[in-house]
Amino acid sequence: MSKDMRRLVAERYGAVARGPLSSAQEGTRRIAEAFGYSEADLAAIPDEANMGLSCGNPTAMASLRPGEIVVDLGCGGGLDVFLAAAKVAPGGKAIGIDMTPDMLIRARANAVKAGLANVEFHEAPIEALPLANNSIDCVISNCVLNLVEDKPRAFAEVFRILKPGGRLAVSDIALKKTLPPALAESAEAYIGCIAGALPIADYERGLVTAGFVDVQLIDSGADLNAYGEVDGQAACCAPAVPEPASSGCCGPTPREGVHEGLADVLRAHDINQYAASMKIFALKPAS
Repeated sequence: MSKDMRRLVAERYGAVARGPLSSAQEGTRRIAEAFGYSEADLAAIPDEANMGLSCGNPTAMASLRPGEIVVDLGCGGGLDVFLAAAKVAPGGKAIGIDMTPDMLIRARANAVKAGLANVEFHEAPIEALPLANNSIDCVISNCVLNLVEDKPRAFAEVFRILKPGGRLAVSDIALKKTLPPALAESAEAYIGCIAGALPIADYERGLVTAGFVDVQLIDSGADLNAYGEVDGQAACCAPAVPEPASSGCCGPTPREGVHEGLADVLRAHDINQYAASMKIFALKPAS
């Protein structure tokens, strides 16, 4: 990822964090439900924690237990942090990591609104986590690792912070076959979690190289094209949030037009042919 692309990703997600998307809107709620969140899950957290950015529900597959310490990579508004915090209580803690200041502002405000004392948030890139070696029981993430430029370094960081016997349980996008140029070369498709995704075999190989064992990648079977069909959602991780033309993150061009371009790409290609929402598991050896 070039510096310009990293900046664009941060700006786009910052715009989402400052925008109005929440579970109060039917379309945003339906996106979460389509990727595995129940009505009870969404009712248990502030509406503003859900911005329709998910491609799965890692808390549902992480087997979290009371007393554990869990880290959510790319925590956004805190959706999975808050669900995890309830599962690891009493005695446990949920930690959110995000590189976008506006996301962390939103997450911290949501934590206050939820009255949760066993959560904390840190601003950092996934490739350089501000956490001690061998200190975490479980790492979760939701449609974020595909956005990381240096994935081997990110996998190594996850391995470093996990305790021996600790586990990785993430939802992410991975590629089933090579993307056509219209997607592979699209900045909007990168921001939308598609163009930066690894092929499934490379994802597995990367985790094994980092030292993980018992690696599993399971296709959830979710319909990725749903992102382009629900209430202005332009793509996974890239919902349209209108801004004035003078303040859009792409300069004078209205952001609606940028997202419409991505919607055009999605209409031209069945994303399910190329990519999948994956349930990804891995263990750090116990010794």
